[in-house]
Amino acid sequence: MNEATRPAALDNLSLLLAGEAGSGIQTIEEILTQAFRRAGFHVFANKEYMSRIRGGSNSTLIRIGSIPVRAWTNRPDLAIPLSRPALDHLRKRIPQDTLLLGEQEVIGRSEKAIPIPLATAAKDIGGVLYVNTIAAGAVWGLFNQPVELLELAVKSYFQGKTPEVLENNRQAVRIGYAIGAGVRQTKQFFQNFPLAPEAAPAYFLSGAQAVGLGAIAGGCNFVSAYPMSPSTGVLTFLAQRAREFGLVVEQAEDEISAANMVLGAWYAGARGLTTTSGGGFDLMTEAVSLSGMIETPMVVHLAQRPGPATGLPTRTEQGDLNLALYGGHGEFPRALLAPGNLEQAFSLTRKAFSMADELQIPVFVLTDQYTMDSMCDVAGFDLSSIPDSSRIVRTEPDYRRYLLTNDGISPRGIPGHGTGLVFVDSDEHDERGNITEAAEVRRQMVEKRLHKGELAKAMALPPEWIGPAQADNLVICWGSTLEPLREAVTRLERPDLAILHFPQVYPVAPQARDLLAKARRLILVEGNSTGQFGKLLQMELGAAWAFRILKYEGLPFAVEELQAELAERLHKEVRP
Repeated sequence: MNEATRPAALDNLSLLLAGEAGSGIQTIEEILTQAFRRAGFHVFANKEYMSRIRGGSNSTLIRIGSIPVRAWTNRPDLAIPLSRPALDHLRKRIPQDTLLLGEQEVIGRSEKAIPIPLATAAKDIGGVLYVNTIAAGAVWGLFNQPVELLELAVKSYFQGKTPEVLENNRQAVRIGYAIGAGVRQTKQFFQNFPLAPEAAPAYFLSGAQAVGLGAIAGGCNFVSAYPMSPSTGVLTFLAQRAREFGLVVEQAEDEISAANMVLGAWYAGARGLTTTSGGGFDLMTEAVSLSGMIETPMVVHLAQRPGPATGLPTRTEQGDLNLALYGGHGEFPRALLAPGNLEQAFSLTRKAFSMADELQIPVFVLTDQYTMDSMCDVAGFDLSSIPDSSRIVRTEPDYRRYLLTNDGISPRGIPGHGTGLVFVDSDEHDERGNITEAAEVRRQMVEKRLHKGELAKAMALPPEWIGPAQADNLVICWGSTLEPLREAVTRLERPDLAILHFPQVYPVAPQARDLLAKARRLILVEGNSTGQFGKLLQMELGAAWAFRILKYEGLPFAVEELQAELAERLHKEVRP
């Protein structure tokens, strides 16, 4: 960007790349993110794509910085559309001061439109197949980074391809690099971007990978799921590493089978996970209720997407909180965890296994498409905070699976581990596990199960207060809205504004009441149309909202829209 239009201390920039499905946008994303990290920059990337195999336009957003960048933005500094439909698709997300780079017939003519001959250059190498690699080279040349770093990323990405393919792509990035470097020298773009970035952390992961690693750290050794966007990334990640970590991974015939297989795995002594999305979870609710009755743990990863029905299967939303909260007939305790970033995706998934094992209840990890497909650098994960020891007991001849206890938790045995028999039944049962319709036994068993819910509430993770210790205005959020909101509030620089993020949305931690009472005005930010978590807090704690910021068109919250909305609404609230 021209120096006259950018601050002197620019510490991050964003790139928006778009093209028709199948045009190689993912190739550009993977090559550039890897190369920028090799150069030492912090990187964040997220993609949006159509729910079709061919046709439509897809895009990817890449943010790079000398400081950590962790959130979606709707003000790209540079946009490279590879086709006219792709540019039309992005119109609302490209402000007037965004630099456009691409073919003349695609980007048109304006002060910020810089034509580059992508298609012509590709023909000299071998055809339009190489347009995406040339585009990656042009970006790299604009930022004046060593071309060797980009070549290393290309070599890594195309590893296993023929020498000819590898050489053609190496030539493509050099051609693109020369084009980008020429634009930079003549137009003086990105001259003030830092050339000595702070070293980025060692790991670069997606949300799906973070959830998968958290499951492994939590002792998961059985996975059963049926593929469904956007949860499939967790299934494929764990399947790819099954041999390395001793996992049994089963692609079930449907979600009903997947959930019941997980229950069977826990019953036999394993730690099982199923991963799904809204429509798949609908089919699992009978198994969730079975988990509540037989007090067999289960862990469900629910990656949310917009509904109802098929809805927008490749977009994002926080619309399934009520589904996870109330899914399954009857009354029984459960716990809902909601990671706000990749570190929490790891730690909360890990905790889900420990919590399910200890309380013998279903535990849900709620993410969404935005979390699943976001990639950023992380420093590492804490492996010391949660013990992985199993709570399974050796059974005796008089073993009673549903022994009435003071805390509601009965000793959990498994078949073959000891001399006792392990009876479980979906009908109401007595302490031993035999079916009963005795009214008094029924009352005792209901209260026993619900008592575990009180224990789960006492153990609930407290919400995290972010910002000034005392603030009149408190923004409440949960799950993936954390990082965009954190950056927006930081930009506002208001001493009267703080964030309260809930990594666990149910049971609501007892500490939440006092934290909410510290602020004069409560503001709700949620990625759904009805404020589902807001209604839960209203019901549980009497929370009253000064105003709500809700989003439900399928795109994530952008830093700038949260910043603008908060500034405008707070101005109206606090003016005389």
